[in-house]
Amino acid sequence: MVNERVERRLAVIMATDVVGFSRMAEADEIRTLGTMKRLQASILSPEITGRGGRVVKLMGDGSLVAFNSAVEAVDCAIALQQALASDQHQQPPDDRFLLRIGINLADVVVEGDDLLGDGVNVAARLQASAAPGGICIADAVHRQLGAKNIKTFLDGGEINLKNILRPVHVWHWAEAPAIGPSASQIAARTSIAVLPFENLNGAPDQDFFSDGITEDIIGGLARFRSLAVTAASSSFSFRGKTTDISEIGRKLGVTYLVEGNVRRAGARIRISARLIEAASGAHLWSDHYDRDLTDIFAVQDEVTRTIVSLLVGQIESADLRQALRKPATSLAAYEYFLRGQMHMRGYAPDDNRLAHAMFKEAVDRDPHFALAHSYLALSDLARHGYGNAPPEILDEALAIARKAVALDESEGGCQRLLALVHVNRREFDLAERHYRRAYLINPNDANTLVQMGGLYARRGNLAEAMEWIDEGFRLNPFPPPWYSATLGNALYILGRFDEAAAALKELPNPGAFTLARLVACHAQSGNTAAVEKIRRQLLQLKPDFSTEDFVQHGLLLEQDELRDLFRQGLLKAGLPA
Repeated sequence: MVNERVERRLAVIMATDVVGFSRMAEADEIRTLGTMKRLQASILSPEITGRGGRVVKLMGDGSLVAFNSAVEAVDCAIALQQALASDQHQQPPDDRFLLRIGINLADVVVEGDDLLGDGVNVAARLQASAAPGGICIADAVHRQLGAKNIKTFLDGGEINLKNILRPVHVWHWAEAPAIGPSASQIAARTSIAVLPFENLNGAPDQDFFSDGITEDIIGGLARFRSLAVTAASSSFSFRGKTTDISEIGRKLGVTYLVEGNVRRAGARIRISARLIEAASGAHLWSDHYDRDLTDIFAVQDEVTRTIVSLLVGQIESADLRQALRKPATSLAAYEYFLRGQMHMRGYAPDDNRLAHAMFKEAVDRDPHFALAHSYLALSDLARHGYGNAPPEILDEALAIARKAVALDESEGGCQRLLALVHVNRREFDLAERHYRRAYLINPNDANTLVQMGGLYARRGNLAEAMEWIDEGFRLNPFPPPWYSATLGNALYILGRFDEAAAALKELPNPGAFTLARLVACHAQSGNTAAVEKIRRQLLQLKPDFSTEDFVQHGLLLEQDELRDLFRQGLLKAGLPA
């Protein structure tokens, strides 16, 4: 057999993709395809060929283009984005054609007219990392740029790309629509580095475990797209150095640092972790975990997931405290987003309205802030009674939640909140599909686990429901009150009425529907004194309360027998049918 010679050459690869193309085609296929054809003929093809580019392949709504020059490729990308922005500026935001563009310089394999290899794959991943209307380039490309363009790109640091082993140093086009004050502030405020955990046993052959913990925490944090996480290669450069914490934070350009250590003693292991504010050196959180080494890798996975979930919660709290110190007139998109989350977690009468106003301010300042759109949809439902909202509100919330997913399909929070909108629309199959997507994107998000458990309870799959809910509580031992509402609902359906009542009592300032669930718990368990007290509260708050209205409209349950269980409890409590 004759070994065929593989032809390789250095090439600049540009990958493009239309943001939200499937959504637009589903809404109006003829208009979408017609617009795509027009833009291809009037903007894309002329700009690419005019700068020496060769279209290697078209992939539906995307393309792969080869250039001989990094300068020409970047000039072409900028010209494309500017021409598209000019062409589309009068279109409604949801109907605009926006490109994501990624550019890489690498050695590629030539196979006929096609180009293959890791260099091509990296270009595609860079495209996925670009903002809508933006350009993301590899450091190798950035080094080739001249004075005209080199200052128009912002340093994105090293990032991990899907299915690419080594982190890639990237740069983002500063004039992209989503790269404005709000986006740059998000990156600055929520940036974090995990320093290598110290092996206190001293034996070099045990470094694999402490390094594994460090890398797993980095990987777990990176799944939360609201965080900018420094790659392990940068963090590990400080191993063994006595550099001051604030200096490490400055050199890595991060706001928060995580450090910790691992100590092994016989068949036991202790893992300690700390979250530190880099500028001040203040310790925001610390904890330690003692485990048996029956299965060292299972221990590593369990502790890592717990640490990651707790870290994210602490960072969100620290960011919120910072936002609340600022007057509302000076807030940018992210601070409005944080204030909206604060009101969404609140139980004051005006919290839902205020949450909606904050999220609206966030998306007005940054129209490409995907997660803010998701919470805007949720807050719209909240202020109209969730599942009791009018059909037009339910439709509007669904449209906004879908837009959020189209803006960032890899943000697990967007998938989770789209699922929650489907729950309130009683579309349980669709809800389960999006909860599963959210979990696959980020299995460390305790909110997803608890909400998935709540969905299983609504569908009567109780054993699996409690597994998901229990794991969510384990990952987030200091949960928001709504966790207790989900748990109480599941426990009631299981017939564990006293436990359900205890969970529901965790909710501050309970409304009529919470009181209805609570009085049903007490009635089913035979606590007559509690029934009398809660029934009076409920009828005082909602004099026209009707059992049938509550069962039909206040309960998001899939099966009639589950609704009957609540009906029985309310009628036992002596409430009007």
